[in-house]
Amino acid sequence: MFAIVRTGGKQYRVAPGDKIVVEKLAGNAGDSIDLTDVLLAGEGSDLKSTDGLVVAAEIIAQAKADKVTVFKKRRRHNYRRKRGHRQQHTILKIVSIGGKGAAKKAAPKAEAAEKPAAAPAKTEAPAAEKKAAAPKADKAAAPKAEKAPAKKEAAPKASTKDAAPAKAAAKKAPAAKAKK
Repeated sequence: MFAIVRTGGKQYRVAPGDKIVVEKLAGNAGDSIDLTDVLLAGEGSDLKSTDGLVVAAEIIAQAKADKVTVFKKRRRHNYRRKRGHRQQHTILKIVSIGGKGAAKKAAPKAEAAEKPAAAPAKTEAPAAEKKAAAPKADKAAAPKAEKAPAKKEAAPKASTKDAAPAKAAAKKAPAAKAKK
C-alpha cells in the first residue's frame, strides 16, 4: 500500500518501511508521529478513500542538511558578504498506513459527551457545600485586594537618578505640543 502525504509544504510518496527526510517536525528520536494530511492512497492501481486515513511514522533522527553558502558581491564597490545556512530536517520511518485517525477522532467525541454529563452533577451540590465554598472564595479575594494597593504605593517612590531624565522629558513635552 502507498500514500501521498503533505508535510512541510512538500508532498512525499510513502509506503510502510520507507525512510524519508522532511522539514523539521517537533519531537525527539524514537517518538511516533501521525501524518494526517493524506492526499492520495491506494494499493497497486486501486485508489482508496483518504477520509480519516493516517500515516503513522517514527522519528529516527533530527538532523541538519549540508551547508549552503550564500555569497553576495557587487563589483567595483568592495561589497562582499559570505553567509552559510544549514536547514534542519527530521528523518522519518513510515510504520503503517491505516485508519488510526478514525479511532482517535471518535475518542474526543466520546470525551466531549462525558464532560457535559459530569458538569450538571457538580452544579447540583447541597446548600451546605455551597456555603462552605463561599468563605474560601472570600479569603482568596481578600489577599488579592491587599496586594494591589501595595504595588501602587511602591510606584510613586523614585530615586534621584530618575529625576533628571524625567525633568528633561517634561521640558520636551510642551515644545512638542507647541509644534502641533
